Amino acid sequence: MRAGTGQGPEIWLRGPVTAPEADLPGPVPARAAARRFSWLGLHGGAGVSTLAAVYGGHDCGRSWPGPDAPRSVLLVARTHAAGLDAVPPAVESFRRGEAPHGLDLDAVVLVADAPGRLPRPLAHRVRLIEPLIDVYRVPWVPDWRLGDLDGRPPRGTEPLARLTGAPR
Repeated sequence: MRAGTGQGPEIWLRGPVTAPEADLPGPVPARAAARRFSWLGLHGGAGVSTLAAVYGGHDCGRSWPGPDAPRSVLLVARTHAAGLDAVPPAVESFRRGEAPHGLDLDAVVLVADAPGRLPRPLAHRVRLIEPLIDVYRVPWVPDWRLGDLDGRPPRGTEPLARLTGAPR
């Protein structure tokens, strides 16, 4: 403290101190709306329609989002070899600016292609993708296979539900 002022060093002084907003009278600020996403499949059968139905957002199939679709993109692939091999080139195309102007790549969503743990070679491919971009994993859901998309997102997908604003 500086002698006799009761205040810390000048570097700590950044202007007038105001009361916290919670103490101010007036209306409570509205909560921001959940961010909307376009789900883009990297191969046929990736699970885009199911994810859009469960988590919300726009189902682009395998096509780029149209002008009225959300500009934030989630790439979707299955965890089989062909699906995992499709991810790095797609991420790289965004990095090189080859995606349509105005699209933002937010993450990759990997959907289990079968129940159980991934075989070691496939788990290794996932570990190679994770340093490139945020990766969200969706487990095998038997009910989805039967067409039952009701209910909450599956256990273990809380981070994806938070990202998309889906009810948990």
